[in-house]
Amino acid sequence: MHETLRQSWWIGPVEVPTRLVLAPMAGVTVQAFRRQGRRFGAGLVCSEMVSCAGIEHRNERTLGYLRVARDEHPLAIQIFGADPCAMAEAARMVEAAGADIVDMNFGCPVRKVTKTGAGANLLEDAELATRITEAVVSAVSVPVTVKMRRGVADGSRACLELGPRLVAAGAAALTLHPRSARQMYTGQADHSLTAELVELVDVPVIASGDIVSHTRAEAVLTATGAAAVMVGRGAQGNPWAVREIVDGDPAQPSREEVAAELIVFVREAARELGEQRAAGFLKKFYGWYLGHGRFPKPFKQELVQLRTTDDVVTRLFAAAPGAAPIVERLQLELPEPEDEILLDELPISIYGGG
Repeated sequence: MHETLRQSWWIGPVEVPTRLVLAPMAGVTVQAFRRQGRRFGAGLVCSEMVSCAGIEHRNERTLGYLRVARDEHPLAIQIFGADPCAMAEAARMVEAAGADIVDMNFGCPVRKVTKTGAGANLLEDAELATRITEAVVSAVSVPVTVKMRRGVADGSRACLELGPRLVAAGAAALTLHPRSARQMYTGQADHSLTAELVELVDVPVIASGDIVSHTRAEAVLTATGAAAVMVGRGAQGNPWAVREIVDGDPAQPSREEVAAELIVFVREAARELGEQRAAGFLKKFYGWYLGHGRFPKPFKQELVQLRTTDDVVTRLFAAAPGAAPIVERLQLELPEPEDEILLDELPISIYGGG
């Protein structure tokens, strides 16, 4: 075990038990995903983006309730928007929901977000980004953090100008994904920018982008001086990657372990989202879990074609009967539903992440 990645660190008064942060990912980081990430070693988990406009106007289709369970903490809830007052009100509401940290997305490159002035667009409007940060920091008592990209255009260094201004406005930590918005997820993350940002600010910096292994995480932490790393796509349907990054444990799960984790995930997603929404939401996860040579490819297609989540669970038990005792153990460890805080009618974004 590498001591550094298992060391705790702080965002303001919030202690984070490991140096791996599970990234906010739209359409992925529901509560079931976050709780699983915490079990496998993520020190901090983040919700997907929540639209401040949806909170303010209550006119977006409600895609589910935002739940906060006691085994998620510490938890950051991420909001996005371009109006300081609306962002402040959204921050107050997510603090009331139980968030330990309010995170703001200043990096999303998706057109549906940037055309409203939010997301990565704020990298080019430092004045507005600073006013939003000041408003949100003033509105809540929990720490406020910001996730950025390097800038909108390839080669941009906007993050190095904006980062210190956000810290002066009260940001307690910054996450940098050093790709441009134009790059989306192509090319490589330029962590030399992360190292420069670390030198410019006196708050923790989280390094995001291309963190795919324990060795890579160690190298980025050493080269940049960042406080932690953020992992996103590599953890999709693969919580064992989180464990490997934190502990350097290369052990691969058995078929029974994979089936058990997927069964619990399916059941928890159905409870959280409702059967109808969960049935569609889960389809992309089957390939993520069952890939990596864990199950034959046709098996994924078989699961996708099943009508209900109960049918999926039944088929998984049939394929891996030894999963049953693992499922029983995992479910005993889950908190009861009444331990959750519910913030009713909070619309959750379906837009892309940053």
